[in-house]
Amino acid sequence: MVDGTSAPSATETGRAPGCRGVAITLDGRRIDAAEGATVLQAVLAAGAYIPHLCWDPRLEPYGGCRLCIVRIDGVRGMPPACTTRVRDGMVVHSDVADVNRARRMVAEMLIADHAAGCLTCASDRSCELQEIASYLGIDRKRLRSSAREEPVLDESNPFFTRDLGKCVLCARCVRVCHELRGVGAIDLAFRGHETIVTPANLGLIADSTCESCGACVDACPVGALRPKFESTPPARSTRTICPYCGCGCGLVLGTRGGPGEERIVSVRGDETNPGSRGDLCVKGRFGLDFVSAPDRLTTPLVKRDGRLEPAGWDEALYLFTAFRLQPGAAYADIIRNPRTRSRAE
Repeated sequence: MVDGTSAPSATETGRAPGCRGVAITLDGRRIDAAEGATVLQAVLAAGAYIPHLCWDPRLEPYGGCRLCIVRIDGVRGMPPACTTRVRDGMVVHSDVADVNRARRMVAEMLIADHAAGCLTCASDRSCELQEIASYLGIDRKRLRSSAREEPVLDESNPFFTRDLGKCVLCARCVRVCHELRGVGAIDLAFRGHETIVTPANLGLIADSTCESCGACVDACPVGALRPKFESTPPARSTRTICPYCGCGCGLVLGTRGGPGEERIVSVRGDETNPGSRGDLCVKGRFGLDFVSAPDRLTTPLVKRDGRLEPAGWDEALYLFTAFRLQPGAAYADIIRNPRTRSRAE
């Protein structure tokens, strides 16, 4: 019994049956959470919101952006929700004046250090910093700009662009590269206002050990890392399997266009795929442009009188089978591109 009411079942709290849990209070609302979860995990799982930039459910808690700070009864200061573990009976204050005032100052300093031009940014309307500014009621740049004046673009990679002028130093790209991919091609360098994300040689990303898997691009919450060939937001999303090797990595394809004109405008790893769990290699992430290539073969070709002519699938397979069954047939070839779909639709 809590507050004179019966404890909710595991199904009602979203916990798996038999999973031990605790109850916390967020701004006067009771929330049930799994034991060992962080405050941020518990709040997000309950459908509530706390601003955050550096948190990623796949990574270890970092506590770097200081936007998820909360006030907890009996705890000194304002600890970050992403690194603070829940305990039974904890009372958390999030959407209150003093906490939002501190968050607003942090966000305004990030915006002051951020390159202008949101309306022309490829991440406009999908930028997490924009979402936080809207939540905190920030509608103008109040602090004097401290954005870098020297060139900060790195376009050496053939698949994505790095714009350090838009980097918020959440380190999600760095941690994904280290913790998930195990490559460690980039890291944080220098201190204070001079801190940047850079390859180990302080040079271009193309000269580093980067494998161009795109994991850092997908992890970036702002426009600091953007695919070069994805400028249009998708209208629909479809889960499918990568057509390259036999690993069966999952893809989430963003598409636009009507029947007969549909085209792929974005590619992401499918985190629900049990084999790849969201990871992709460079081919799966950036190598699907052949789908819309104007010279792509979309129908079988059959050689007649020394010339390849279009044919239907039934005709092509019939001719191949009939030729192979002829007595004394020398040989017959079917040339198949490895990227051709090989599963039933």
